[in-house]
Amino acid sequence: MATITSVKARQIFDSRGNPTVEVDVHTSTGVKVTASIPSGASTGIYEAVELRDGGSDYLGKGVSKAVRNVNSIIGPALIGKDPTQQTAIDNFMVHQLDGTQNEWGWCKQKLGANAIGSVSLAVCKAGAVVSKIPLYKHIANLAGNPKVVLPVPAFNVINGGSHAGNKLAMQEFMILPIGASSFKEAMQMGVEVYHTLKSVIKKKYGQDATNVGDEGGFAPNIQENKEGLELLKTAIDKAGYTGKVVIGMDVAASEFYTSDKTYDLNFKEENNDGSQKISGDALKDLYKSFLAEYPILSIEDPFDEDDWEHYAKITREVGEKYQIVGDDLLVTNPKRVEKAIKEKSCNALLLKVNQIGSVTESIEAVKMAKRAGWGVMASHRSGETEDTFLADLSVGLSTGQIKTGAPCRSERLAKYNQLLRIEEELGAEAVYAGVNFRKPVKPY
Repeated sequence: MATITSVKARQIFDSRGNPTVEVDVHTSTGVKVTASIPSGASTGIYEAVELRDGGSDYLGKGVSKAVRNVNSIIGPALIGKDPTQQTAIDNFMVHQLDGTQNEWGWCKQKLGANAIGSVSLAVCKAGAVVSKIPLYKHIANLAGNPKVVLPVPAFNVINGGSHAGNKLAMQEFMILPIGASSFKEAMQMGVEVYHTLKSVIKKKYGQDATNVGDEGGFAPNIQENKEGLELLKTAIDKAGYTGKVVIGMDVAASEFYTSDKTYDLNFKEENNDGSQKISGDALKDLYKSFLAEYPILSIEDPFDEDDWEHYAKITREVGEKYQIVGDDLLVTNPKRVEKAIKEKSCNALLLKVNQIGSVTESIEAVKMAKRAGWGVMASHRSGETEDTFLADLSVGLSTGQIKTGAPCRSERLAKYNQLLRIEEELGAEAVYAGVNFRKPVKPY
């Protein structure tokens, strides 16, 4: 049996130039693995606690406290443990070493979800290496998933909201190549639509409009959301993929939810007169008009993270045909997933390990979602690292969908390139989710 011989953390930098945590795990068999944790910009208030230093260094965003917690508390406590025992190690870190809870469960307030999460990822990688199997296979085994599937990539090709400096309220406009026959072909479709979109934007808005946002998508000075959808529809058509490439949206509506319980579509305007504030029902009807006019199949975070009422309304009205994804609503938290299943609030989970802080809790949330007949979309964060763990996670859990940005910027492409390698390694056994992206496998 291999055992953990050392755990060492350091501060590195994410794709936005902010500090984050990286961890090395060494084992008695000479194995060394490294994992790092990303960080979001539009973060849900119910996410597990990301420990930052505060003060003036790095504008308060340093992670030396989280690093210290790994090196002085977590690391020494894991020496001698078997890295293949993921559940036991995660539960030990979360329940015993940290032990902090709130109404939604284990919040990681003492040690930090960034400290625990980075160790959890590194232990998972070490478990795969000492088991002499690929990481995606190890993750499948941990989850009890008998069949792995390559996910449909959801490329974020137009950035708005908190990810871009334009006036666009809604945060992401994505393209999903569901009509591809393989992940390799899906990449070709995505790349061709992306470059076609670039030429469409350049022609309409000028050269500087093709600058990219945090996730590699373009951020032209679009005035309203429909304009973004028109651009995508045009680019898909010009690239020759009408019917094969569909549209997804991440609205991140919590970002423009106001204290008077309305949604302000003009929230980024300096001289905002409040003229574009609309009710939850009016916003729901706006989405329904989008669905009627454009080839949209997925809408993420259509309402505020506490607006359970309107989530349930839109899911009831359109959920059979369309995917309503909970991100800020669910924050990969099994307790919030349980509530959403019970209240029929949405029909898909956005999977972000750093929101909940451990691989084990993430797997639990995914299994609950799948048993409820939901879709699952594995997701990066806007502040990413070059770590490719997410790619293996999406295959190992057969999520059927992954979003990790545009086909631009290496921290985004790293995940897509890893998926190409996995598909090649699987060879004839490789299965691409395609049109079955919402239910690629039976619940496990």
